[in-house]
Amino acid sequence: MAMEHEQKAPIEALKTGTTTVGLIAKDCVVLASDQRATMGYLIANKSAQKIFKITDRIGATIAGSVADAQAIMDLLKAISKLYEIERARPMRVKALTRRLSMIMFQARGGYLLQCLVGGFDDQGPQVFYTDYIGSVLPDKYAATGSGSPIALGVLEAGYKDGLTKKKAIELAISAVSAAIERDAGSGNSILVSVIDKDGYQKVDKDTIMKIWKQ
Repeated sequence: MAMEHEQKAPIEALKTGTTTVGLIAKDCVVLASDQRATMGYLIANKSAQKIFKITDRIGATIAGSVADAQAIMDLLKAISKLYEIERARPMRVKALTRRLSMIMFQARGGYLLQCLVGGFDDQGPQVFYTDYIGSVLPDKYAATGSGSPIALGVLEAGYKDGLTKKKAIELAISAVSAAIERDAGSGNSILVSVIDKDGYQKVDKDTIMKIWKQ
């Protein structure tokens, strides 16, 4: 995750340090990330927030510019709240992702940001990958950031349909921890959130650390 813009092509700027993952389990979605924010070779922050609660049943991870990410996350929260007030029902995961896609597409590279949007609605658990020009790709699991190739290797090896919540959390932590071991831009700690029919929940640090050490 970059603390400031650099003079480089958008796709290169997105390669600054971060690892986030999202995956679908049997009855939930799991989102996970590291917590390191960098400015070039400087570790600027060791407790960066890279998973955001958008609604009671939708969350998103961020990779790219911190300023862009914070602005877009605030905008999505406002959009989803207005939708709920106007329609008297919560926004679906896909609908919110499409709105994010429209914002990114209209900017055409103006925002240096990749997101994983995950949530649970009447269509069940869902995960979508979005990039800095507005692409939307649904998947069972995905990763973003400089550590994503390493994380994806772990996800490829360990993912299967119908994972329990416990196994999905363990796999997400394993994927991020593997990236932390080999990617200099990822590190310091791990965040995990779970979204199911009961809503958005953060996994406590003690549970994360116990799994990580194993």
